[in-house]
Amino acid sequence: MIDIRPYRMDDELEVIQLWKKVFSKTPLPNYPIRGIQSKLKIQPELFLVAGNDHLLVGTTMVGFDGHRGWVYYLAVDPAYRRNGIGTALMKKAESILAQMSCPKINLQIRADNSNLQAFYEKLGYSIEERISMGKKL
Repeated sequence: MIDIRPYRMDDELEVIQLWKKVFSKTPLPNYPIRGIQSKLKIQPELFLVAGNDHLLVGTTMVGFDGHRGWVYYLAVDPAYRRNGIGTALMKKAESILAQMSCPKINLQIRADNSNLQAFYEKLGYSIEERISMGKKL
């Protein structure tokens, strides 16, 4: 049975391995360890993992700034996809944000990732006419 719980320090190696597997075609914006360390400084309880006592098979990071919620690093091991793990992680993220009185959740996906777009659309998300901009510091 898969359990969703907050990240623990002993999850680090499995999370890094999972992210390298899931995000292998697109380079992570930060080295995985930097992403983990950054999240542990701000709302660490919103870094979720899915697994059992022996195997970590999914992650997501959630954030809320008082205005909008964000979902990052939704990752499910390819061998465990289509078992409801991604949906369960998103439902948990949505539940946490709703409890925080978050009015809206945003997320970003690559424009060419039609499978992921279909996944989110099934969960009620829709494409919004926006231009995503960023600046590396």
